[in-house]
Amino acid sequence: MQKARPKHLALWQIRLPLPGIVSILHRISGALMFAAIPFMLYALEGTLSSAERFAAFKECIAHPVTKLFLLAVLWAYLHHACAGTRFLFLDIHKGTDLKTARATAYVVLAVSLSLTAIIGALTW
Repeated sequence: MQKARPKHLALWQIRLPLPGIVSILHRISGALMFAAIPFMLYALEGTLSSAERFAAFKECIAHPVTKLFLLAVLWAYLHHACAGTRFLFLDIHKGTDLKTARATAYVVLAVSLSLTAIIGALTW
């Protein structure tokens, strides 16, 4: 009979491989995009309703905190799209060997971060 041992999962001490990190970031980016929907819809409604509200939102977007929020949403969208494409290929059993899985996980991180940096730099 196996002895019941207490489980202590110190999540910050677990060292995940890169594909695991990409998988968790895919979930986080999806949750971030879902949480951003009300704010983005409010901004869309406000910018389309009147010229005064458009000017107010234009001033709001100039604030650094708003820019960081929009940059985070941009990263979430780009990462979710890149990782989702990777997972679609994994679903059809393409790139499932360890070497390819690690390489594609690295590519997903590199592409999503570089596209976020490029688009963010061009926008602001």
